[in-house]
Amino acid sequence: MKIAETVTFGGSGLDRAAEMRGQADSLRAQENARVILLWRGKPMILNDEVTRLPMTHPIMDDAAPAMIFLGREDGAPVFAADLSQWEPEGLDTDTLNSFLDPSEQRHLAMPQAAFAELRAVMTRLSPRDAELAATAKAIMGWHRSHRFCARCGAESEMAMGGWQRNCAACGGHHFPRTDPVVIMLITHGNAVLVGRSPGWPEGMYSLLAGFVEPGETIEAAVRREVFEEAGVRVGSVRYLSSQPWPFPSSLMFGCAGDALNTDLTIDLEEIEDAMWVTREEMADAFAGNHPKLLPARKGAIAHFLLEAWLSDRLD
Repeated sequence: MKIAETVTFGGSGLDRAAEMRGQADSLRAQENARVILLWRGKPMILNDEVTRLPMTHPIMDDAAPAMIFLGREDGAPVFAADLSQWEPEGLDTDTLNSFLDPSEQRHLAMPQAAFAELRAVMTRLSPRDAELAATAKAIMGWHRSHRFCARCGAESEMAMGGWQRNCAACGGHHFPRTDPVVIMLITHGNAVLVGRSPGWPEGMYSLLAGFVEPGETIEAAVRREVFEEAGVRVGSVRYLSSQPWPFPSSLMFGCAGDALNTDLTIDLEEIEDAMWVTREEMADAFAGNHPKLLPARKGAIAHFLLEAWLSDRLD
């Protein structure tokens, strides 16, 4: 797929400088080192850009001491710092776990910028800013959920610029995980198969998706998931594009598949509904003219693949 890497979070050619992760402490001390900030997974944004601040900025007084080394920009090291322990004044916790958190938090040391939900701003960010924010959010989330050694249960420590955790008790080394997920553009003639999960906004549908199981190929996962969720058998499967999805730490494998039947048998334990939508109906939905159907969320690979299907750009 020629436009594969234009998907949101598709990559910007960032120099991740993996060979320098063991030198993170000395890199952090460099005068030209910069840091991006996240609060509970929300990057700090100013004028639709991820902020890059010097290590000496006053806001760093509220940052956790351990930082993630993200790579280099124009030779300058870039880190990510976590401000999750900072408590904004008047915080409304009810909005934080909503489907799309609309709230923004502002720190007194940087009042012109705001911590914003990444889903809400991801389509406005440059490819570089999107990659930095997605990487930082995913790695920080991994550290929060993997504080303890999986071998012996002792608390482990961050190492290698945040790309490793070491256990002093048993000598174990642990590395960030990414969960492989297939998401599939299943078509039959002029129609595409879409579904929805419980709790989504009314009228919102997307492509079917599911985790790849151990010992399973991407193609087999596509066929299994579609049959399990919708009762549709899939024949030919081909890979189209991938997307890092840091909610919390998935890699989405976008595939196209040919349906062998159209009768639907929906597994209500997996999805709330599924249906076939014609190209014309989907075009109306993308244009905002469909009376009931909303398209997949902008920025998600489902929206990207459907848009490519509508414009005949899957090759």
